[in-house]
Amino acid sequence: MRVLVTGVSGFIGSSLSEKLLDEGFQVIGVDSFFDYYPRKIKENNLYDLLKQPDFEFVESDILGIDWDKIISQVDGVFHQAALAGVRASWGQKFDQYVQNNILGTQRLLEACKNRRIEKFIYASSSSVYGDTDELPINESSTTNPVSPYGVSKLAAEHLASLYFKSYGVPAVSLRYFTVYGPRQRPDMAFHKFITAVINGDKIEIYGTGEQTRDFTFIDDVVQGNIQAFRNARAGEVYNIGGGSRIKLIDTIRIIEEITGREANLVYTEPQRGDAKHTFSDVTKAKADFDYSPQVDVKSGLEKHYEWLKENLEIYE
Repeated sequence: MRVLVTGVSGFIGSSLSEKLLDEGFQVIGVDSFFDYYPRKIKENNLYDLLKQPDFEFVESDILGIDWDKIISQVDGVFHQAALAGVRASWGQKFDQYVQNNILGTQRLLEACKNRRIEKFIYASSSSVYGDTDELPINESSTTNPVSPYGVSKLAAEHLASLYFKSYGVPAVSLRYFTVYGPRQRPDMAFHKFITAVINGDKIEIYGTGEQTRDFTFIDDVVQGNIQAFRNARAGEVYNIGGGSRIKLIDTIRIIEEITGREANLVYTEPQRGDAKHTFSDVTKAKADFDYSPQVDVKSGLEKHYEWLKENLEIYE
C-alpha cells in the first residue's frame, strides 16, 4: 500500500514515515522546507528516508503542487504539514497560517474527493480546545481556541468533516497533545529546556511554572496515526495524548535529575495564546483503534536527552 505523508521532513512526519516503511508501506513524502526553522534540520530528518527504495520525496509548496497527480498514486493520506507555532501566529503572519493550515488542507481534501482512498488522517492539535476547566478533556469538550494557530487547526478540522459529509472523503482528525522526543522542533519547550541545561544557559519560564500539560512521546503519536489509519471511524475526531498530567516545573526537575545538572530558571510574563492546563481523555481512541500510550514522561525525556546529546551539532 502506498501512502502520502505531507510535512515529511518535520519532527512527526519523518518519524511517522520511517515507521510506515518498517511496516511495509510505500511512502510519497511532500515538504516545502518552509523556513520556520533551519532547512538543515529538516534535511537531517530526511537523511535515512532518502536511502529507502520505497520512499519518494517531492519538494513542493502545499499550494503549488499538482495534488490530483499525487493522490492518483496513493491509497491513503497522512496530512502532517502545517505552519506551527502558537506565539508566532499573532499579527501579520496569520495570513501564512491561513494559506498553509486552512487553504492547503482544503486543496488536498479537494483532490481526494474523486479518488477512493482508505483514510485521510489529519494532524490536528489540542490547541483547538483552548483554556477549559473540563479536565480531562474529551472529544466532546468545548472547542474554544485561545490563539490564531488553534483557530487555523480547528478550521481545517471542520473542512475535513465537511468533505467527509459532502463527498465521503474518509477523514479522521487526530488532536495531538504536546508531542516531544527525538527530532522535536527547536522552538519547542523540551528541546529548549534540555539544550539550555546541557549548555548552562538560562531557561525562560512563562508564568509560574505551575501550568500543566499532557505530554505525548513521539513513538505513541506515530503508533496512534497508524492504528487510526487502519481502524478509526471515518468522520471522527480523536485525542492522541500521553494520558497523564504534569506541571511544567516538574518536568524541569526531571531534566535536572536525568542530566545531573541544575537548571538556571528565569520567570517571565505568561504568553498570550498559551492554555493553562491540558489533559487528554483517550478513551475514544482506545475503544476504536486500541490506542494506548506506552511512554511515561520520565522515560520519554531520558530518550529525548540521549538523542539530543548526540545530535546537538545539527542545531548549531
